[in-house]
Amino acid sequence: MIQVRYSLSKSFEISLTVLFDSPETLTPIRSKALRTLRVPIPWTKSSNANEASFRHGALNLKFEFGRNIYECTLEPDAQQSLFFSNETICYHDQRYQYPYCTDIGSGHRESRLKSESQSRPYARIADYVIEAIRSWKLYHFHDTGFTAKVKGLGNIDDNAYLRPDASNLAAYLFYLKNVETSYYRNIVDMIKKVAPFFGGFNLRPAPANNNTIRLEWNEEGSDAYYNAHSFSDGTLRFICLATLLLQPEKNLPSVILLDEPELGLHPYAICVLADMLRFASKKTQIIVSTQSVTLVNQFGPEDLIIVDRESESSVFRRPAPNEIESWLDDYALGDIWEKNLMGGRP
Repeated sequence: MIQVRYSLSKSFEISLTVLFDSPETLTPIRSKALRTLRVPIPWTKSSNANEASFRHGALNLKFEFGRNIYECTLEPDAQQSLFFSNETICYHDQRYQYPYCTDIGSGHRESRLKSESQSRPYARIADYVIEAIRSWKLYHFHDTGFTAKVKGLGNIDDNAYLRPDASNLAAYLFYLKNVETSYYRNIVDMIKKVAPFFGGFNLRPAPANNNTIRLEWNEEGSDAYYNAHSFSDGTLRFICLATLLLQPEKNLPSVILLDEPELGLHPYAICVLADMLRFASKKTQIIVSTQSVTLVNQFGPEDLIIVDRESESSVFRRPAPNEIESWLDDYALGDIWEKNLMGGRP
């Protein structure tokens, strides 16, 4: 189902949580840029202070997954709740100019996608949309403390995909080394670009229990033993990011959400990160929230969405060419942002 939480003020505060089947498949959308989507919906109080009446307002959502499309409209009711006033799935056969769309209901409070996937004749469209939404992943590699799961022992067979907290990083790299060798080598080479001391991983089943594995590595020119606890926070985070962005295309989520991936990274590593983001974006959609001037400097205005708080709402917009065009001759995009010439203030 799609759950919608809100708070009643001068605007609805809305956050979307996509939930299918079981807690293991819970995919929340909560990055800094996307955590809260505040949509102004005009309202007026009645003479009774305990009641509120709403003028018409709606939140329209549209997601495109290749040839398949999902659209819905959420509207408020008199009970200060939200309902689906429309829910539609579409398939666009490229032989025709327009997609074929069918409504799957209105007036309900939970998405009918799952029930539609169990019916005919539109089950295939609904199934494709559900699988695409399930593939949305929010990655947080911030936890690099002593007890971080990425530093501990993990199940060696936990390698179907890289987990959002990289807790199975060792197992996933072990799988790539044995099955997707070229991708593994690209990851190792990229790590060496930002950490010249890095000699490579020593990936093996744990001697005391062959069903587990720990992230171990070698230092260039040394035979000393090192594991993940020996990495700096920034280096370990970069390893997680390189593994995520350089993995085989078939394993990539349909949407990657990254919250402040620049944390702890050396400025040069941030520039390399930008190259990896640009490379991976050719294969899947990537949404990044950042407060790094260095990272923003690596991109153009067409890559940027600025978030500002206006009238108790978050407003998303692209930088207007006329507000920055004259500055781009002398300054990079991040420098213009740092000078507060295009919004995106704290």
